[in-house]
Amino acid sequence: MAIKFIKKFREDARASEYRYMMLIAAVIGLLGGIGAVLFRKLIDFIQTLAYGNSGYSISLIESLEWWHVVLVPAAGGLLIGPIVYYFAREARGHGVPEVMEAVALKQGVIRKRIVFAKTLASAICIGSGGSVGREGPIVQIGSAIGSALGQLLHVSRSKLRTMVGCGAAAGIAATFNAPVAGVLFSLEIILGDFGVRRFTPIVISSVIATAVSHHFVGDTPAFAIDIAYEMVSPVELVSYSVLGVAAGLIGLLFAKVVYGSEDLFNKLKIPTLTKPVIGGLMIGFIGLQFPHLFGVGYETIERALNEQVTWSFLFLLVALKLIATSITLGSGGSGGVFAPSLFLGAVLGGGMGHMFHSLFPEYTASSGAYALVGMGAVVSAATRAPLTSIMIIFEMTGDYKIILPLMFACIIGNVIADRLNPNSIYTLKLTRRGVNLHRGQEVNILSSIRVGDIISPKYLTIRENDDLGTMLQQVIKHPYTYFYVTDDDGRFKGVVAVDDFRHIILETGVLYHLVIAKDVMRDNVTVIEKEDALDKVMRLFGSRNREEFPVVDKADENRIVGVVTRRALISAYNSELLKRDAVSEVVGGISTAAGKAPVSLSKDTMITEVEAPGWMTGKTLAGLDLRRKHGIQVLLINSAGEDPSAKEPLQLVPRPDYKIRLGDNLVVLGSAGALGKLRR
Repeated sequence: MAIKFIKKFREDARASEYRYMMLIAAVIGLLGGIGAVLFRKLIDFIQTLAYGNSGYSISLIESLEWWHVVLVPAAGGLLIGPIVYYFAREARGHGVPEVMEAVALKQGVIRKRIVFAKTLASAICIGSGGSVGREGPIVQIGSAIGSALGQLLHVSRSKLRTMVGCGAAAGIAATFNAPVAGVLFSLEIILGDFGVRRFTPIVISSVIATAVSHHFVGDTPAFAIDIAYEMVSPVELVSYSVLGVAAGLIGLLFAKVVYGSEDLFNKLKIPTLTKPVIGGLMIGFIGLQFPHLFGVGYETIERALNEQVTWSFLFLLVALKLIATSITLGSGGSGGVFAPSLFLGAVLGGGMGHMFHSLFPEYTASSGAYALVGMGAVVSAATRAPLTSIMIIFEMTGDYKIILPLMFACIIGNVIADRLNPNSIYTLKLTRRGVNLHRGQEVNILSSIRVGDIISPKYLTIRENDDLGTMLQQVIKHPYTYFYVTDDDGRFKGVVAVDDFRHIILETGVLYHLVIAKDVMRDNVTVIEKEDALDKVMRLFGSRNREEFPVVDKADENRIVGVVTRRALISAYNSELLKRDAVSEVVGGISTAAGKAPVSLSKDTMITEVEAPGWMTGKTLAGLDLRRKHGIQVLLINSAGEDPSAKEPLQLVPRPDYKIRLGDNLVVLGSAGALGKLRR
């Protein structure tokens, strides 16, 4: 019955593509809003179980026994580890980079299990005291809802990406009671596209999700402010610009510390499942003295906005929050970085506001105004989304009177951070994996292909003592433009281009024996190796006027083993792009039609998705030789990766040297018997 309804809905709605997308956007907004409300309720429920009170407070934590404060976050880590490790590796961390990667490289396809894994893991992490926010999880949850619905309805890849954006907008809008900021977050961070075709459905999703949130949670700003803020004097823009610079540096430091902590925990020679427990214990001990760091931290932000915290303690909280959030995420916890960015901005701005107001009371506002502006400025610097940062502060506080300082500081913070490092806290996670969204799809495709895959054996070598006459004979015999010079033992020494000795060809014959290759060769030649990725070669072709580069084996005394031509690189890119598009469409159709159930292509040929069995872990595809030994062809690998900092990019069409990781899902082609054997 449900399948018939979906088919009927799809057929009727597609009579008008515009109406079709509006209806889908409305459904995503409804589901995203409900998801956000349920997520918040689940966090409250876990807090009640853990601390005996819904919506724990600083005073509650201070009243508990020390062992209770220490052990509850550790217990949370004990539960989070298995959920992430065995069910969905993407649920680790703050979630937004995974959504960005899905939009940019996977055509918007997100695994459906993320909805449940991320909801449970993040709710446990936040509810037990993890120092993270709830916006990252709800963005990933909402996006997964949008992706799942799009796959169910078999929409085009372009529409699927829009639906992912609708889910992200719905999540932000419902979580922060900020519909405009939800739209901007989706367009500015997730999609990077402000086109009208995407804008309209995303607005609909955001509005409906906000309406759902209003119904269940109420229509109140996220922060209650008892003080009216305003800019006292135009001269005050100087102090706000200083705050903007400081916010830019804190935004950069935040990203550096988070991923530095991740690297440190990855280096620990202990089981992965135990790392969240260790992180939880560390957070518990910190919370004994500073319960302000537990959870999303809204109570402390509100205190800073209402000027209820001393300046020295505010500055101390900047350092402690950086440490606490980094420990939570680095150890394998699940939660967002948006709320911690707001926290850092509030305490940084509040502390600097105290200083400015004590020095220049006639020209500056009180510290609460600087806390408010600091929130937007740090978020802008960390996420590189100034429009979202400005609007979300308005909507979360209901205060529009301090727009000029807020805009000013947000832009300065964004510019400072961007000049020092072009990666945001979101894109840096992907860059560390080898996925560079700044440089586009072509670089990410080329980074997965090695020089050895396209190396050409068609090249000509000459000895460094060969004379001009010998070289001219080679020019006549062969069509090559470049001649690679070696010594008597075959080691690469340089290159001679035909143009290098064209001017002496018409000289007297005596030069034919006096001029040798060593006299005219270029010895400062750029060489590449077989293991180099093609994105590096692409940059070389772009910066040098060459049609080919020599490939040498440095392990074998720098011997030349081939060449890579510009034409071969372009051909490899086009071929890989076609393969990825073809496999993506086939696999997308399979997953939307039948989940992991086998799909028949002919009488005895099927495609299915299976989780890689344990005996494959750590072995390369070439070493497994599945095609020859088992009659199975691997078409695609959905790899979560055990180490999120690994530089191995997504492999839509895997290379022979790809090593299977625990938790990888393989899309395979083969006979029914072969696939059954693999499953067993």
